[in-house]
Amino acid sequence: MPAPSSRSALPSLFPIVAIALWSGNVMVSRLSAHTIDPYAITFWRLVLAVALMSLFVPAAAWRNRAAIVPQLPKLAFLGLLAMALFQCLSYEAAKTTTATNMAIMTALVPLLTMLLSVALLGETPTAGMAAGGVLSFAGLVWLITGGNPPALLAGGVHPGDLLMLGAGAAYALYGVLLRRWHVGLPSWQSTYFQAIAALLVMLILMLRLPLADALPNRASLPLIAYAGSLASVVLPFFWMQGVKHLGPNRCSMYMNLLPVFTAVLAVGCFGERLHAYHLLGGGVALAGVLLAQTWRAPLPVRRVATMPREPSCD
Repeated sequence: MPAPSSRSALPSLFPIVAIALWSGNVMVSRLSAHTIDPYAITFWRLVLAVALMSLFVPAAAWRNRAAIVPQLPKLAFLGLLAMALFQCLSYEAAKTTTATNMAIMTALVPLLTMLLSVALLGETPTAGMAAGGVLSFAGLVWLITGGNPPALLAGGVHPGDLLMLGAGAAYALYGVLLRRWHVGLPSWQSTYFQAIAALLVMLILMLRLPLADALPNRASLPLIAYAGSLASVVLPFFWMQGVKHLGPNRCSMYMNLLPVFTAVLAVGCFGERLHAYHLLGGGVALAGVLLAQTWRAPLPVRRVATMPREPSCD
């Protein structure tokens, strides 16, 4: 029966398109590294994203204002994490690391999210989290040291790799807080007010830049256009549709495709070479993420038996 098969496969296109757009955004980060200041591109992409969402969000948001106003502090902090901190760190990281490494670091977000969920949401740790965490860490060390782990002791790690890991941690915290706080708003309205909050934060930071660095130039305009429209508006739409049809857990599995798509683009656009340590370290790190997502058995906790107290002689 081909028709039901095609219909069941259709929802998978939503996260696939989203990840393809995300890999394009990694390319934008690399291209912007020596074209525009990280604060500036983050600010201008938010200006464009808010302008585009203002075409269709405000009317519904006004009708829902009674539910939105109490959530504004939470939305502001979420926007700071995902749309300001994550983006600024990503653009800064692009100056000293490769697009392939950036994509692999980003693909670790589901694992980081699960680990933070144990600490902040009280979720039961699983055997997959423990084994996958160790496996991913080993792969990550192999990757960022270029297949030479002793380089960690010699300070041979690219600063961009550490910045990208920090960006991934910020995005993971965003995902955990989004679940913990249950803001209960339609996705577009939540995204819109997060973007406005992030824009206000970036406006303050922009005041510190010289005017020449703050203004976009001819080379950066196409990058801002992609980041502010496709990556900030179209990508979230496809991702939200994927979560709606597949659920958050199944949808997050597609993040494992990000390094694949990005590596293909990086080889074609930047001439980046794939080395054995990319394949081994990145493959092991992603295998750890996959293991953590699929091995759901609770982690056995060894309980210490308490010895019965001897009766008192008093």
